[in-house]
Amino acid sequence: MINCYTTLSALIITGIILVALSCKQLPRSTQGDHLPSDISQPLVAELTYEYQAMLGEGALWNHQTQTLWWIDIEGKTFNIFDPKTAVNTQYQTPSRIGTVVPSDDGSAIIAAEEGIMELNLTSRQTSLITPVESDIADTRLNDGKCDPAGRLFVGSMDRKTSRPLGSLYQITKSQVTHLLDSITISNGIVWKSDHTTMYYIDTPTGKIMAYNYDINTGQISDPKVAVTIPKTLGYPDGMAIDQDDNLWVGMWNGNAVINFDPITGDIIRKIQVPAHNVTSCAFGGPDLDTLYITTARVDMTDDELAEKPLSGSIFHCVPGVKGVQSNSYIK
Repeated sequence: MINCYTTLSALIITGIILVALSCKQLPRSTQGDHLPSDISQPLVAELTYEYQAMLGEGALWNHQTQTLWWIDIEGKTFNIFDPKTAVNTQYQTPSRIGTVVPSDDGSAIIAAEEGIMELNLTSRQTSLITPVESDIADTRLNDGKCDPAGRLFVGSMDRKTSRPLGSLYQITKSQVTHLLDSITISNGIVWKSDHTTMYYIDTPTGKIMAYNYDINTGQISDPKVAVTIPKTLGYPDGMAIDQDDNLWVGMWNGNAVINFDPITGDIIRKIQVPAHNVTSCAFGGPDLDTLYITTARVDMTDDELAEKPLSGSIFHCVPGVKGVQSNSYIK
C-alpha cells in the first residue's frame, strides 16, 4: 500500500512545479535568431478588409468617429474604414502621403510631398500648411504622429531607402522645428503614458530608440537604445503603444507584429500576419482592445504574392491588452 504522506507530498510538489511553470518569466534577450519558446505559438491576425494596397501604412484609430484611418502611399490615397459597416471611404491625394492625423476641428492633416497639408473631409479639398522638404528631390515625408500636446512629429526618408538624408521635425501652427538629422527611413513614433519618453524608429538601424521628452517644449534629448531587433525577425516599421507602455511594431519583411518591452528589450508576444511586409498598427474599437494592422505588396516577388495573396489588406487581432487614444493636431 502506498504511504498517504508520500502521496500528499508528491501532490504538493507537483502543484508547486505547475505554479512555477505558469508564472515563468519570459527570457531576457531578443538577440538570438529565434523567438522565446514561451511564444513559439504566436497569435494569428484575421482579415478585416481585403485590398491590394501597394504600400498600406499610417494606421490610426480616430476615437471621435470610431473609424480606422490609413493610407496607401503608392496609391496616393487616404482611407477611412468603418468596422461597423465594413465600408472603406477613399480620398485621392495630389501626391504620396506618409502619414495622416486628425486635427482638433475634424479635418485631416497629411504629410505629403508638397509638405504638411490640411484635407477638408467634406469638400475633399487640400490646402498647404507649411512646405517641409518639398524642395529636396531625394527625400519625402514619411511616418508621424501627434504628441500629447497636439504637436505633429513627422520624419522624412531617402527615396532610395539607403542613404541617411532624412530628418525628424516638430510641427506646430506657428513653426517647424528640426529635431534630428541623418535619418534613412523615419518610422514609428509613440510616447510613454507619463510623457517622459518618446520612442522612435529609423528602420534600417533595426533599433527602437528612447528619448527623454519634455512635454512643455516638445524637445527630445539623451537617446538610448531601448530594443535591438535581429534581422531574422524583419525590419521595424510603424509602431503603437499599449496601456502598459509596451510597444507593438509592424515588421517589414517579417510577416508579423511583435510586442516588445522597451525597458528590458524583451519580446512579449508575436502576432503572425498573412502578409510579407507588415507596415503599421493601431489599437482601435470602442474599448481600444483590437489591434488593426496595415500591410504592403511592394518589394514582393511573384512567388511571394502567390503565397500571400492577401498582402496589402487590413488585418486585426485581439491580443488581450488595450491601447491608448490617439492625439489630434491642435491648429
